[in-house]
Amino acid sequence: MTSAPQGKRALITGITGQDGSFLAEQLLSKGYEVYGMVRRLSTPNTQNIHHIVDRIHLVDGDLHDQASLESAVRRSEPDEIYNLAAQSFVGVSFNQPVVTGEVTGLGAVRMLEAMRSRADKARFYQASSSEMFGKVVESPQTERTPFYPRSPYGVAKVYAYWACVNYRESYGLHVSNGILYNHESERRGMEFLTRKVSDGVARIKLGHARTIRLGTLETHRDWGYAPEYTEMMWRMLQQPTPNDFIGATGEAHSVREFVDLAFRHVGIPDWSKHVELDPRFARPADVDHLLGNASKAREKLGWVPKVKFADLVRIMVDADIRRWANAASGPEKLVSA
Repeated sequence: MTSAPQGKRALITGITGQDGSFLAEQLLSKGYEVYGMVRRLSTPNTQNIHHIVDRIHLVDGDLHDQASLESAVRRSEPDEIYNLAAQSFVGVSFNQPVVTGEVTGLGAVRMLEAMRSRADKARFYQASSSEMFGKVVESPQTERTPFYPRSPYGVAKVYAYWACVNYRESYGLHVSNGILYNHESERRGMEFLTRKVSDGVARIKLGHARTIRLGTLETHRDWGYAPEYTEMMWRMLQQPTPNDFIGATGEAHSVREFVDLAFRHVGIPDWSKHVELDPRFARPADVDHLLGNASKAREKLGWVPKVKFADLVRIMVDADIRRWANAASGPEKLVSA
């Protein structure tokens, strides 16, 4: 794939998150002018983009507020819009279903409306999710597999997905859905299971903790490395016509396997005494097994993930060990990456 022409502009919602920060780096390397939409907070959360913050433009916006989204689009005049912002924690969505619907579902529609009214020639990427498949009716899942969401988060993502299809077909907009399976990294938020494990293993290895509390060890996920998935997002918007693609490794692994690899990597093969199952972390309904078929992305986008599951686990654990070992303020004050 060739790089983008110099001078293209991109607007990224959720730029301070894992995916947004990796995507921003990649777009900068391709010659883009990058705008990132951020919510106004008393304490700005820019840790993931601190190393590039002087090379990007931050604009205020909130997925609850239509006027702010139109202002962000007007200011950035984007050629491409990447809608990555969401209430993205599946567990939290059970406790905050209305907020999840407002942000993750209706927020996408508000972004589509802002694009339609202010930048209808732009190309739009929607961060869809494998959680839409939920209680899967077939495995592996393809772009034609019916959705069966098992959480308010999954329901909201299904709503956003079909809204994107509707705007594409009704208004002729260049809108694409990336149905991405779990993708992790050293920038993953602490609320996510994989980061809870990698951070917990690092703390146990360095003597700062004794146990990790998890809700289950038996669910299976298709886990990949986040920077490879943000590259796929860009490839999707370089296509002459919009389309929907699954991003996945084609391999499913259990939480137990993730935990086992993480502990073995730091020389603790018998980890049973360090892991406690806590019913407080169990969900009212869960997704047992997700496995994606990304052959369409391979054939049409030339996208093939290269980082293997074991390598992903090592990347995350090593990064958290370095972070804790180098913490000048002491482990008790270090709460995020």
